[in-house]
Amino acid sequence: MANGAQQFVVPQFLDVEAKIIGPITGRQFIIMLVTLGLEFIIYAVFIQIVIVILLGLPVLVLGGVFAFARVNGQPFHYIVLNMIQTLRRPSTRVWDKGLTDAQLRQFIKKDEAPPPPPPPRKAALSGSRLGELSLVVNTGGVYQPDDEI
Repeated sequence: MANGAQQFVVPQFLDVEAKIIGPITGRQFIIMLVTLGLEFIIYAVFIQIVIVILLGLPVLVLGGVFAFARVNGQPFHYIVLNMIQTLRRPSTRVWDKGLTDAQLRQFIKKDEAPPPPPPPRKAALSGSRLGELSLVVNTGGVYQPDDEI
């Protein structure tokens, strides 16, 4: 490897869910399990077959849509959650002007802050001191400024 750099494997397909039963993911399996549980509750509560079909068929279709439908590559439950968030927020914003114009001008007016103090400056190095430091750097620290030449 060049320059001692390590190579790392970058994972790909991060948005693909793991399949647990054939082509069905864990999320899809749980949604269908809950749907079938609701179907059983409907069957147990309402004994008449007509009522069971009228109530059970929409629940089954809705469970299938939530489990398998995708809109623009996103699972359907994300779309439903985004719709709920959008509907909960007001679409029209109304400005409630409770302040007078004089109060608004007072808020807009900014106090003049004093300019910040200039940053401290370091004293300039003298030519002889600069020469000594460059000699220390060039010799790798072997030369000490206190040594006589």
